[in-house]
Amino acid sequence: MSDAPATTLLLIRHGATEANERVPYILQGNGIDLPLSETGRAQAASVGKFLSDVPLTAVYSSGMVRANETAAAIAEPHGLEVRTAEGIHEVNVGRWEGMNWGDIEAEHPAEYAAFRANPGHVAYLHGESYAAVLARAAPAFAQLLVRHAGERFAVVAHNVVNRAYLAALLGMPLDRAADLRQSNACVNVITHVDGQAPRVESVNQNRHVPGAWD
Repeated sequence: MSDAPATTLLLIRHGATEANERVPYILQGNGIDLPLSETGRAQAASVGKFLSDVPLTAVYSSGMVRANETAAAIAEPHGLEVRTAEGIHEVNVGRWEGMNWGDIEAEHPAEYAAFRANPGHVAYLHGESYAAVLARAAPAFAQLLVRHAGERFAVVAHNVVNRAYLAALLGMPLDRAADLRQSNACVNVITHVDGQAPRVESVNQNRHVPGAWD
């Protein structure tokens, strides 16, 4: 076994946007780049406070506004600047951008059924599959784990990105990735020791989020 200290990645989902809060919610993907809503800002503040006493050496975000604003709330208590990580932006949902699942099923029944049956490898209509997201996100996370070996750092990413990466680490089929709940502003803990595969320590920690346990 290696004597090197473990590396800890705190993988976080961004706070809520207006699109997340609609009933029914609509798909944002990587094309709708909204800021946090009032609720989302409160969620970002809550995760920032939750992690304020946790030593961090770096805070990363995708290039999307909702992730960056959440990351800023985490970075501020530590006096850190948010860095952008390539490859972890949200899934491209293609033609279904801005639609809710009920309308998607009604307007594209065959494509909806195929996606629901095999979301790991069937893409959102004219968009990406979970496998495609994992193919670009996993190398990005691997690079960060090497860059911050022996450190603890945070990354704010997105629902499908987190689900795909966590499913792969847990050895789950990608078709089951959507079973991994990722609530807004949740924290997932991943550790890595040199020479071993990254290990998921916890998923969807959200007790710090206002209303999460109501």
